[in-house]
Amino acid sequence: MPKENIHPQWYPEAKVYCNGEVVMTVGSTQPELHVDIWSGNHPFFTGTQKIIDAEGRVERFRRKYSRSGAKAKTSPKGASTKNTKKSGK
Repeated sequence: MPKENIHPQWYPEAKVYCNGEVVMTVGSTQPELHVDIWSGNHPFFTGTQKIIDAEGRVERFRRKYSRSGAKAKTSPKGASTKNTKKSGK
């Protein structure tokens, strides 16, 4: 049994406003909630989000972590992958 007079007022039908329009009702301790973004206008949920591939980063990631048999490890700029030191003096 909850203690008396310590819990905030519960509003089971609190209205959520986005751009001045009621977009949904939820349960909350506030009678009105004002939001800038909700799932109805966010690009991720509406399907309008675009993945921007700056300088081929997505392809480079896919090559690096691909499950193919070939190694796709890249070396830093200017570094040689072959051993240039010769032995046998």
